Amino acid sequence: MSQVVAVKRLDTTGAQGEKEFLVEVLMLSLLRHPNLVSLFGYCAEGDQRLLVYEYMPLGSLEYHLHDLSPDQEALDWGKRMMIAAGAARGLNYLHNEAKPSVIYRDLKSSNILLDEGFHPKLSDFGLAKFGPTGDQSFVNTRVMGTHGYCAPEYATSGKLTMRSDVYSFGVVLLELITGRRAYDDTGGPEKHLVDWARPLFRDRKSFPRLADPRLQGCYPGSSLKMAIELASMCLREEPRHRPEAGDIVLALDYLSSKQYTPKVSNTMNTEGMESGDSPKETSTILVKDSQREQAVAEAKLWGETWRDKKRQSGQSSPGELGDRF
Repeated sequence: MSQVVAVKRLDTTGAQGEKEFLVEVLMLSLLRHPNLVSLFGYCAEGDQRLLVYEYMPLGSLEYHLHDLSPDQEALDWGKRMMIAAGAARGLNYLHNEAKPSVIYRDLKSSNILLDEGFHPKLSDFGLAKFGPTGDQSFVNTRVMGTHGYCAPEYATSGKLTMRSDVYSFGVVLLELITGRRAYDDTGGPEKHLVDWARPLFRDRKSFPRLADPRLQGCYPGSSLKMAIELASMCLREEPRHRPEAGDIVLALDYLSSKQYTPKVSNTMNTEGMESGDSPKETSTILVKDSQREQAVAEAKLWGETWRDKKRQSGQSSPGELGDRF
């Protein structure tokens, strides 16, 4: 039976290319998850270094966020949250379910591939590292990655941890929210997306300014706030104050369950809240200088409460459950 596949040819002109090929074959031979691309085979004859993957027909998340032509339809809010949740599940598998654990080290929108249903899969594991073992809390390694996505503590010290991946995930989530590139040197004073967004995190009245204009206001105001607050948590300067991947999954599972139905009058108030949104649902989860435990507990609460209610009521739709938060 014939099957469409994707073939990646690696540049072997340098020692790094050969190493990345070996690492990717090793990682994808050991790892299996619905949110990771599958490796079907490889070629290492002579100077040929080929990897054969499953074909992902919709290409990369980067393309759908940044490279669409003006007449192409942008990703809607529901798809963006679904993609974020799937990518988080892939990352959680690497950190907490894979044995041994794996630090991805190259999480970015171009490495998130989409199948025909916009379901995401992480790809390109040439920079991945096995996590720390024994009493170690980090892996010492050469600084590698992509400009705009590297956690600051990793970029300055070479000390790689799971929380380095969480920072990179925060950048991707911010890309999904804003539609902006992680790093853009084509003009403007703020080349780094995080530097541009960080001042807006401090005032929720500014949150609507973070939303991608191509969404044309078609998103639940409360979900926008929660997504921004979650991104802010992931992008904290202090690594230990960032959430773990499992907590991110719980929060995004809840956000991706919320269905958006445009109202007849889709006006936003001065705080970017849609008319009719519950103040309880839109309460700020980040308190200035709060400890990681408090922020993580609130993020987990979104997902855990939602899952409990879903189990108790098989007849309730995701939208109905979300409206009770």
